[in-house]
Amino acid sequence: MGLWDDVVKGNVVTGLAIGIGAAVLAPVVVPILASAAKPLTKAAIKGGLALYESGRETFEEVGEVLEDLVAEAQAELAEERKAAIAAAAEGEGKT
Repeated sequence: MGLWDDVVKGNVVTGLAIGIGAAVLAPVVVPILASAAKPLTKAAIKGGLALYESGRETFEEVGEVLEDLVAEAQAELAEERKAAIAAAAEGEGKT
């Protein structure tokens, strides 16, 4: 932390040395970092696409299950209504 404290406190020579060192090393370090970052970025994008596709498929399956449940519930309601109408008609026929 001593070096950082010197820079923060205003030691111009240390700050200048760090700046020059960064300027000299940047042309060497930046391409290395870029070459390492590209495969990592591509892998992250591929993972994101795979996750998106998997999630989309899961939601489609859930939607199909819900549609089936709604259709079954509607069919049961229709049968219950028919039974209620038949029971009401039978009750009217007895009176």
